[in-house]
Amino acid sequence: MSVNETYQPINCDDYDNLELACQHHLVLAIELKNGETLQAKASDLLTRKNVEYLVAEASGEPRQLRLDSIRSFSHPQIGTVVISDN
Repeated sequence: MSVNETYQPINCDDYDNLELACQHHLVLAIELKNGETLQAKASDLLTRKNVEYLVAEASGEPRQLRLDSIRSFSHPQIGTVVISDN
């Protein structure tokens, strides 16, 4: 997903699940739309220039993942959430 692509907000329920993950600093199994998979500890959600990001730590490195680049995420406490566009 290109930085220049128009941001597509995600469904409010999916966003709420990411908020919960951040509040509890859950380690999520994340699959991105480009096929990349990672284990990342969710820490915050932020908005910059009308684009929303998940701030997470993967392999000891901070990452900012555009929410519309995430295909799905999972954790035993919340199950598997497949991101749907708004």
